[in-house]
This record gives sequence, C-alpha cells and structure tokens, in this order.
Amino acid sequence: MTKYILQRVLWVVPVMVGVIIIVFTISYFSPGDPLVVILGSDFSPGAYERMAKEYGLDKGYFGQLGDLFWNMITRFDLGRSYVTSIPVSAQIADRIPITMRLSLSAIVLMVAIGLPLGILSALKQYSLADVGLTTMSLILASIPSYVLALLAALVFGVMLRWVPVTGLASWKSWILPVICASGSGIATYTRMSRTTMLEVIRQDYIRTARAKGQKESVIVTKHALRNCMIPLTTIIGAQVAHIFSGSVIIETIFAIPGMGLYLMSGIQGRDYPIVTGCVSVICLLVCVVNMLVDVAYAFIDPRIKAQFISSKAKEKAIKTALGE
Repeated sequence: MTKYILQRVLWVVPVMVGVIIIVFTISYFSPGDPLVVILGSDFSPGAYERMAKEYGLDKGYFGQLGDLFWNMITRFDLGRSYVTSIPVSAQIADRIPITMRLSLSAIVLMVAIGLPLGILSALKQYSLADVGLTTMSLILASIPSYVLALLAALVFGVMLRWVPVTGLASWKSWILPVICASGSGIATYTRMSRTTMLEVIRQDYIRTARAKGQKESVIVTKHALRNCMIPLTTIIGAQVAHIFSGSVIIETIFAIPGMGLYLMSGIQGRDYPIVTGCVSVICLLVCVVNMLVDVAYAFIDPRIKAQFISSKAKEKAIKTALGE
C-alpha cells in the first residue's frame, strides 16, 4: 500500500514541472510588455531598466525560469505582482479558502444530487422518470457554465431578487455560485451513475441476491452500489479539474474574491506572476485530489490493493481466508 501511494505522489512532480514550464513559456512569449503597461507610455529608459532589474525581467528565458523554480523550491515564493508589488503567495493564501469552499461545495452537491438521480433512472429504466432525467441531464450538460451563471444571475438575482448576485455578504450568496459550478457535473454524474448501475444490476450475483429474497434496497446499496464506486470515483477526480478551472468564470461573474477572480485580474493586467502562481496552485490541488482518488481505489477494490502488497502478506491473507 505504501508503494502504491508513493508512486502516485512521485507522479505529481513531473506534472507540476510540466505545467509550470508551459504556463511560463506562454506568458514569456505573449505579445506585449508588462512593464510598459505599468509605467505607461511616457517612461524613461532608466526607470524601465530599474524596474526590469527589480523584478528579474532583465534576464533571458532560462534565467527567469531558473529563478522561478529556485524561489518556489527554496522559499515557496511565487513572485510579486507587477502592479501592486504584493507577494502572490500571500494573496493566494487569503483567497484559496474561498475557492476551496466553492469547489468542494460544488463537488458535494454534484454527488448528493447526481448519484441518487442516476440510480433512480437506472432502476426505472425506460420509464417516464428515466426519460425525464436523461433529457434533463443532456440539456444541463450542453449549457456552458458561464451561460448558466449569467442566466441564473439574471433570473434569480435581478428579476426575482431571491438571492444576491455579487459578493459574499451572507450564506445566500453561495447558492447560485455553487449550483452553477456543479451544474455540468451533476449532469455527467447522473448519466455515469445510470450507465454503471445498469451494467451492474444485470450481473449474475445480483440475480442470485434477488433469488434469495433479499430486499431491493439491500441489493442496491450493499451489492450493486459498491461495485459501481470505481468508475464513479473516477468521475469525481475528473470533475474536480473541471470545477477548479470553471471557478475562474464563476468567481468573475459573481464577483467572488477567490483565486479565480485573482487569476482573471492577472490575465487582464498581464501580471504574469499572478497567472503562473494561480495556475500552479490549481494544478497542485487537482493533482492532490486525483492522487487521493487513486488511493481510494485500493480501499474500494481489493484487487488493486493486492497488486502492491508483498508476497508474504499475500500468503498470510490466503491462509487466513482458508482458515489455516
């Protein structure tokens, strides 16, 4: 088990290095000079050189990339904003709890709604409820998150005035962002739950359980649902990346002071340390969640865990099972 976890942890390193290099390269070769944006059109060459030296922009591509990795590894320093001179790591530390709360709430809502709806749709296959839920999930999956967010803000915030549209003044301010962030995830999770459940309930051991007279609720929860968990857990890991990346749009539309809004301000102002820092942290969060999903496989499916235990442990488990 330790070997399995260690392998997943080591995979995070090349992914993080690759993402940081790609983001830095795109920022470095993007047209426009961020220092010109900061200094304005009428700046002196001396002021330009001083600011370039202060932020390390007087070095070439490899020099700036080397400084970035060195500062990240040795001091966990993501650089300073070109506009405000505030350390990016300090700003992210203040904003990441908001983004985490939004994303985790969306994931919980996705599972809490999508799983029971998918099971209901599978158990009532070809019924009116199945057709309605399938149609609803297809429509919801086809609506982009920004369109859903704008429509929700217009209808429920502006026209009906049931909930606030911007800011985090109260708990009601979280309703629309969480629902809009989890919208496509609910649709995907509902369809995946339905497909997986339909495959499982047609297996021989399900027919045997029914022939023994077990209750349908016991069959679904104890036998069928447990064997559905691996693909459904995989969907959670995939949706985490989608929700974290979608938080940029959601936080911008609803003016939520999280990492998404901070990243958008960095993109608009060509403040590349903000862009690199936010993308790096989001990538790290996605890698950690996917690593936890991979580790969860070993607890859900004993066959996966058996691949990473020693031969002595396997022999002991076999003898225990045989009662020797």
